Amino acid sequence: MKYRHIPVALLTLSATAADYTHYSSVQRILESDAPQLADESKWNVWAREHDRTIRARLEQGGLDSMVNLLLFGTSFTKQPRIRIENIAKATQSGILRARTLDLLQGIRSPGRNERLGFVRGLLSSKSLDPDTPDAGVFILQNLERVLRELREFGRRPDRFTVFHDRGVSLDTSILPSFGIEAALRDLKERGGLAPGGVRRAAVIGPGLDFTDWDSGYDFYPPQTLQPFALYQSLSRLGFLTSTTTITVFDISPRVLDHLKRARARARTGEDYVVQLPRDPASNWLPEVMEYWQGFGSPATPIKPPALLSALETRAARFQPEVVLTCDPADLNIVVQRDTTAQFDLIVGTNVLVYYEALEQALAVANIASMLKPGGVFLSNTEVPGGRRLGWTAVRYTPDAGDRVVWYGK
Repeated sequence: MKYRHIPVALLTLSATAADYTHYSSVQRILESDAPQLADESKWNVWAREHDRTIRARLEQGGLDSMVNLLLFGTSFTKQPRIRIENIAKATQSGILRARTLDLLQGIRSPGRNERLGFVRGLLSSKSLDPDTPDAGVFILQNLERVLRELREFGRRPDRFTVFHDRGVSLDTSILPSFGIEAALRDLKERGGLAPGGVRRAAVIGPGLDFTDWDSGYDFYPPQTLQPFALYQSLSRLGFLTSTTTITVFDISPRVLDHLKRARARARTGEDYVVQLPRDPASNWLPEVMEYWQGFGSPATPIKPPALLSALETRAARFQPEVVLTCDPADLNIVVQRDTTAQFDLIVGTNVLVYYEALEQALAVANIASMLKPGGVFLSNTEVPGGRRLGWTAVRYTPDAGDRVVWYGK
């Protein structure tokens, strides 16, 4: 895919100012939904304490990723991968034990494997030595916790807040970006966004492809997708201007550092290359396959290991000017807002589901404050308090899909 050329010298970091939300901006929400906080001094204390609480959930999300790596990873073992429904069988056959031992061995000598190095850091933060039995016990205890949580989540009635007390996970995939492009196409057809109408866009919580529940591949470096996917969609649909920027909001130092390093490489002329393996059994619909095949510009894919020889592989590159259009910024959307920005478009997929109803209402208020009049917020989570303009029904497979809701200001 060809992109317009933006002189690198013109691509400077946008000024962002993530401030804690002022009490006056959320007073009505608090008086209605949390009267115990309907006092400016109490709100100020709570907002800062809650910011620390939400950020602390990143550690549990990292532990969840460690469990995914244990079950699905192939960079440290030749043992078969373990699906959730087959854990009992894998335990009886000794495969789970063998994978655990191989993971511990990999953690002892991670080399340049970023995922193994990350897990080593997690164990170190718990004062655990991978050479001791306690480390293996800790990993398996987290596996038991994750299985228990999955059973509990399956019984919860409200799927829009189902992960409100779960660790905040960074894992991501290409599918939500397909849903966003479908929603943008509908908005274009219905006049919800004008051609050339997105000068400033933002992505909230784009994620980092570590080892997710759906695919769990680790034979390529961690990568992010959504900021570059959004740029591509805006380009294809004619929403870009000559100076469009995409601010990437996240609370994860790992995500922010990843993008900062990508930008540093882009300044030297290096492309950003993403790996897009696909399991032929995934049963994607033809329009999803078309999106996958047209994602980015073709690049040489990394060959998967023998355990994954059935995978279809492709890789995509994004040019330096695309990477430099994406500006990372630390912001907790529940209790903070960017006081300098007025965005035409904000995107947040698989993010608000990690918050309960009050947190979602506060997040929506912050998002609304950052939208220009006529601006649009797209999310695959139905949230309270938003001005709903419509939605796009999205199908990934015959049995799985999403609903991307359009909120306006």
